[in-house]
Amino acid sequence: MSRAVVLLSGGLDSATTLAIAVATGFECHCLTVDYGQRHRLELEAAQSVAAALGAASHRVVTLDLRAIGGSALTDDIEVPKDAEPGVGGVPVTYVPARNTVLLALLLGLAEVVGARELFIGANAVDYSGYPDCRPEFLRAFERLARLATRAGVEDGATFRIRAPLLQLTKAGIVRLGTDLGVDYGLTWSCYDPSEGGLACGRCDACRLRLRGFAEAGLTDPIRYVT
Repeated sequence: MSRAVVLLSGGLDSATTLAIAVATGFECHCLTVDYGQRHRLELEAAQSVAAALGAASHRVVTLDLRAIGGSALTDDIEVPKDAEPGVGGVPVTYVPARNTVLLALLLGLAEVVGARELFIGANAVDYSGYPDCRPEFLRAFERLARLATRAGVEDGATFRIRAPLLQLTKAGIVRLGTDLGVDYGLTWSCYDPSEGGLACGRCDACRLRLRGFAEAGLTDPIRYVT
C-alpha cells in the first residue's frame, strides 16, 4: 500500500481530505500542528478525526507562531464577525506564512515515512481569500520540494501536493464527505468559540461552514451559540 501524509487541522476540509486519501487506498500518516492558535478545540478534533477515519499514525508538532503574531488567530486582534467571507481583501484571520510552514513540516514527515503524496485541504472557491490556498502556491511548493529534500536530490523523487477540494464549493465538500462517511460532529471550524465550547456562528469559518451545510441540504451536527 502506498503511503501519503495528510495535514489534519481537525476542521471540515481536512477531515474530508483525509477521508478521500483513505478511500483512494493510501496508508495515511497525519500531521497536526499546534501553532499557538486561539483555542485547543481543533487539536482535540484532529485526534478524534484521525482515529475515526483509520489513520495509520497521527503526530502533533508544536511551534509558536504567536511569537510572530500578525493574525487574529495568533495575536491580540479581534476576530471579525458577520463579514462576507472572501470580500475586502485578505482578512486578519490570515496567519502569515502558515501554509508554507505547515507544508514544510508535512514534507519532512513525508521523507521520514517514505511518502510522496502530500494531502492538504486547501480550497480556492468557498474560502476566506488566503493567498496560501491558491493553486499557484501549491504548484510552487511542489517545485520547492524537489529541490529541498534528500529524496528529491539523491533519488530523483517527485513529491505531489494533492488538494482534492481545491475547486469544490463548501456544499460540494460536505456532500462528498458525507458520502465517504465523515462524522462532521467530530470536526471543528470556529475561530472564536464561546467559553462553553460552542461555535460562534459568526466568524468567516462558521459562516462558510453553515452555508455549505445549508446549500447541501444537510444539518451541521456541531452546536452553535446562535
